[in-house]
Amino acid sequence: MTELLFHQDAYCKVFQAKIVDVSENGVVLDRTAFYPGGGGQPCDHGVLRIGERTLPVRKVRRKDGQIWHQIEGDQPEIGAAVEGKIDWQRRYSLMRIHTAMHILCGVIWRDYGAAVTGGNMELLRGRMDFEFESMHKELVGEIEEKINREVVAARPVKVDILPREEAFKIPDLIRTKINLLPPAIQEVRIVEIEGLDLQADGGTHVANTKEVGEIHIVDYKSKGAINKRLVVELDA
Repeated sequence: MTELLFHQDAYCKVFQAKIVDVSENGVVLDRTAFYPGGGGQPCDHGVLRIGERTLPVRKVRRKDGQIWHQIEGDQPEIGAAVEGKIDWQRRYSLMRIHTAMHILCGVIWRDYGAAVTGGNMELLRGRMDFEFESMHKELVGEIEEKINREVVAARPVKVDILPREEAFKIPDLIRTKINLLPPAIQEVRIVEIEGLDLQADGGTHVANTKEVGEIHIVDYKSKGAINKRLVVELDA
């Protein structure tokens, strides 16, 4: 199993590792800071340095508990020492938008009791669907004002890993309409925006809501009778 450095330290930009498997799919490391994507968050990009060689990483994916790094260039050897370096500008943009989505989800759950029905992220932009019967300009403006109050409140963002049985004793831990955590997952990673939001989540986040910056709701639309979409953007 690959040691997931990003689970405990989203600010890890450079790390040392060893290659434990190689195939046409890329390489597996014994430890990695590259996020493989999931939960609507895209994977990290960056480079692996092996001796004098610098190999770009443009795709990372999870398979059978291992993280595969797709590289460009000739395959290295198993056992080789590696220095990994994350594309930090990309990673930090994704951290900010991911935390922004949790702020949005937390406010809507707290103030309107609406569950999440879907979502996706890209650099500095994201969309989230909620179980609302109606959505209008005045309500969107109200939500935007509320979420930006939470940014200014500078709430700490904390991460913890709990046994599955203990985690599922937390009320409203799963905010989506469908529980996406397979039964085989026996440890659950919890992300908490102190005083606002607490959810099971595997992605990367900033350490404080103030790092998100101003959140703009740039679009809203109906995706069904009780399914409404909000689209948010952040300043670069």
